[in-house]
Amino acid sequence: MDNQGRILIIDDEAGIRQGCCRVLQPQGYEVETADNFQEGLLKIQQEAFDLVLLDVMLPDGKGIDLLEPIRERDPETISIIITGYAAVELAVDSIKKGAYNFISKPFTADMLLMTVNQGLEKRRLSLEAKRLQAIEHETVELTRARDEAERLNEFKSSFLLMMAHELRSPTSAAQSLVRTLLHGLAGELKPQQSELLSRVEIRLNDMLDMINDILALASSRSIDTDRPLKQVQIQPVVRSVMEGFTEEAKNQQVTIKLDAPGRPVAGLADENGLNTIMRNLIGNAIKYSKPGGAVEVAIYKEPEIVKIIVSDTGIGIPAEDIPHIWDEFFRAKNAHLAGIPGTGLGLSIVKQYVDRFGGQIGVVSNAGQGTTFTVSLRMK
Repeated sequence: MDNQGRILIIDDEAGIRQGCCRVLQPQGYEVETADNFQEGLLKIQQEAFDLVLLDVMLPDGKGIDLLEPIRERDPETISIIITGYAAVELAVDSIKKGAYNFISKPFTADMLLMTVNQGLEKRRLSLEAKRLQAIEHETVELTRARDEAERLNEFKSSFLLMMAHELRSPTSAAQSLVRTLLHGLAGELKPQQSELLSRVEIRLNDMLDMINDILALASSRSIDTDRPLKQVQIQPVVRSVMEGFTEEAKNQQVTIKLDAPGRPVAGLADENGLNTIMRNLIGNAIKYSKPGGAVEVAIYKEPEIVKIIVSDTGIGIPAEDIPHIWDEFFRAKNAHLAGIPGTGLGLSIVKQYVDRFGGQIGVVSNAGQGTTFTVSLRMK
């Protein structure tokens, strides 16, 4: 039989101790005994008990004086006073000092079991109440921490938006001025001046890309999650994004093609978010491909989902870096070594949008052998 609880019997009468053991042990209780105050105190201090049956009068002390050590060891331990008829008033006084109940000698086996079971049920309820209080307290703390994290996240997003907006205007203005100079509209430039201005233009382009990525990241965090999604036609969004990368693909000497069904295919999203997803995935595929490489975008309709697959023959992603590619500002080692510019925000933005749409995104890649991203969106 499973252990129903640990019980300590402190009584100087051997018959009481033995009789209680005969009643309680067959019920599955683990029973310890002590026949005097000092032995009982030692066991209370060294061991844990669920319930203590405590004689009110002991040869070397008063049982009532053991109530405090019992509470110190475990406040939820149940103390039941064993008393004779002449000491009922003392037993009542012991209850005022923390004992749960008392049982008068002589008592029957049924009376003993009833009193013990009631005491242990009281302990169980007390422990459960404490457990629920602890859970409630933890829930309150978690809610407070969540609210604080959300507040800080909102502040961070607001700061990112403000900073990016403030930086974009002067950066764009500087970019326009540099292009004016490079096109000779402010006078003829010497070769050395053209080279220096070309370098400035490249840096300004990189800075503007970073600002745009920060704006996209802040926007992805501020999506209204309660706003219902709608069915967005996939092909027009993908074609529009691919057309926007035509010149970049040509300059990179990368071929880009679309494999899509003739009939329209729709997925649950919002058009701006889907556009952002495709711009990041297709833009990365072109950027990380070598001259002569190829990028292919395929759209597949399945029973309940639509899949958008973006594949390239580029530098790939090392296996150890794949778990981290969704982290903000993370960039794979080989991208750093290749000197390819980037902010490390694109895939984080993609993941946030896909999650908001209730979709999934997966990646298969090997360093030096290209990468395939698969976005799966619900159709209903």
